[in-house]
Amino acid sequence: MSGELIDFLVRWGHVLFGIVWIGMLYYFNFVQGGYFKEASPEALADAKAKLAPSALWWFRWGAMLTFITGLYLLHVVTGNSQLNNYIIVGALMGTLMFINVWAVIWPAQKIALGLVEGGDKAAAGAKALLASRTNVLFSAPMLLGMLAGPHYVGQGYGSAVGGTGLTVMLVIVALLEVNALAGKQGPMTTVKGVIHSSLGLTAVMVLALNLL
Repeated sequence: MSGELIDFLVRWGHVLFGIVWIGMLYYFNFVQGGYFKEASPEALADAKAKLAPSALWWFRWGAMLTFITGLYLLHVVTGNSQLNNYIIVGALMGTLMFINVWAVIWPAQKIALGLVEGGDKAAAGAKALLASRTNVLFSAPMLLGMLAGPHYVGQGYGSAVGGTGLTVMLVIVALLEVNALAGKQGPMTTVKGVIHSSLGLTAVMVLALNLL
């Protein structure tokens, strides 16, 4: 099997696994959260016991496989001197999203759903929600970075790496991740707010990487 075919199949898998991961992320934030607020006590208890754990399984393993294939692709573009600012920022966001899933959201959700004994369920739920909202915030600009990396003429593969715009974006992403771990939801409290925030961050990314 040729190297090009392997690279293509990994890229296909990266997109496929990403659809599973981000699809479940949007389900949790746009659908399940609202349902949990409106469900009857009996329905809520059943959903927490059966639905949510199953959905979280697909969510975290989709994240794992997306991350693993992404590492392979990042190695490929780095080895071929195809790295650029969009790939760097997109890969950083994707990596932080993966870390949030496995190091924050999943451990906190196990407590919030009562899958493990002990812990403050309310505090754990709030912690998981903030990290999950931050992943939604990162999702749109992360996807733009993934697509712009190879396809944006003039800024894609082979373009210069570094500059003020990249530095600005790295600082912004780092601060947003710090907020995800120990901050507040702010405008991300509502579904509408987090969608607007994600699109706004995407616009900031494009402006910074193109104009600074």
